[in-house]
Amino acid sequence: MIYTCTAKAPYMASQTTIIAYAIALAMVLAFGTVGTYALGHNSTNFNVRISSWIEALYFTVTTISTVGYGDIVPVSNIARIFDMALILSGLGVFLAAITAISGEFVNSRLTKLSGKISGLERRMLTGHVVLIGFDTTNALVASKLKKQKKKFVIVTEDKSLADKLEDEGFNAYVADITSEVDMKAFRLDKAKRIVVDVRDVSRTVYAAIVAKAIAGNKNVMVVAATEEVEKHLKELDIEHIINPSAIAAGIIGDSISKEA
Repeated sequence: MIYTCTAKAPYMASQTTIIAYAIALAMVLAFGTVGTYALGHNSTNFNVRISSWIEALYFTVTTISTVGYGDIVPVSNIARIFDMALILSGLGVFLAAITAISGEFVNSRLTKLSGKISGLERRMLTGHVVLIGFDTTNALVASKLKKQKKKFVIVTEDKSLADKLEDEGFNAYVADITSEVDMKAFRLDKAKRIVVDVRDVSRTVYAAIVAKAIAGNKNVMVVAATEEVEKHLKELDIEHIINPSAIAAGIIGDSISKEA
């Protein structure tokens, strides 16, 4: 199995940035909360008396986030000056922190879903198995290969499926299985075996054509869901075609014949 290896520097840089923004945001919140609480005890500074830390924090958050419900309003000059200082110091930090934290989460999520394969991973791909599609047969093959700790990758066009498989410990990638450019990234020409198992009939045929064009005929195995698909694949001169239904029917038929 191929383990994902990515450079650590960008990750550390983004983490440092997020930590810095989080600290800055905490400092602004502390400044706003303490200042609001101190000034709010005097009922002449705000339209209402601020008697708890929660109220002070609430005013701080609604102020720097520009929500400003208007239920707590500075009425004295000193409170207004404090409020302006809070807005000027806090608004930029607040927006930057929220953008950095949420952006990092979204980017990591998109990277995972996009199934991009790194240069290092690509160089490691040799003598591996490539499972194109994840229908019944490839699902069983993947489980078996994982137990045997074999080197393999799964290529699918379904992002949600790739995400689920990643969570289960598989190396799953998202790509257009009918695109020669996309599939070359998985070094099919260096693969020990390529198994195409796609539910959609037309995608099966196209994926088989692409795999054969890149890797040649020897290492490509295609699972045919129906006799019609099997016929089309034979016309394309695909050497290894597996029709599970036909195999099962043959075994059952032979068993019945022997009993008779």
